[in-house]
Amino acid sequence: MIKKIKNNLFIILIVLTYISLFIFKKELAITSVKNSGYYIKEMLMIMPIIFVLTALLDTWVDKNTIMKYLGRDSKSKGVFLSFILGSVSAGPIYAAFPICVMLHKKGASIRNIVIILSSWAVIKVPMLINEVKFLGGTFMFTRWILTIIAILIFSYISDKIIKDEDLMVEKDYLNNKVNINIRACIGCGICKKTYPEFFSIENKKAYINEVDNINNTLVEKAIKDCPVNAINK
Repeated sequence: MIKKIKNNLFIILIVLTYISLFIFKKELAITSVKNSGYYIKEMLMIMPIIFVLTALLDTWVDKNTIMKYLGRDSKSKGVFLSFILGSVSAGPIYAAFPICVMLHKKGASIRNIVIILSSWAVIKVPMLINEVKFLGGTFMFTRWILTIIAILIFSYISDKIIKDEDLMVEKDYLNNKVNINIRACIGCGICKKTYPEFFSIENKKAYINEVDNINNTLVEKAIKDCPVNAINK
């Protein structure tokens, strides 16, 4: 019981916060519930499309291409392309996470991932257009230049602090390396349904079980079917 509470502490705190609001500030609680419902609805509409798009990109774009244009050796070319990818994107920032997971899996550097996420969040073209409309061109251009400088600095620092292995959880079994990105895993259970002897779900995350003989066909199917590309070999 204590373990379950610890694993779901964040959700429990949210529920307790809503209960407290309903007791002491009912109007604020109702507004909060409406806002939460709006964002949940938005996620349910957007995320399936993002998962499909991510899967298609994962299939169509090979690893060598990603490494060439977004990898560690891409240098200024990779930085420029990362700014472009983030700036012309559409949708909320959380839509960028599964795409960045896929890019990192295929060789994109930490620095370029940070640039894509940051650009997606604060210098998207649609946002800049609205910024000019409401705040003026001088404000937008000044803020845009300073933001780009900040992104370059923070991406450089992040690349020095964060290592590629920090984003991946790896386990080796019988000379077959199967990687599960715990941060990307959404606990959908598709891998477990595909190969229940090898995969298991604990605390809404996928894990690997030790087996005597690995069925590589089922492992490959689980990798292919994973909606967020959290599994790879």
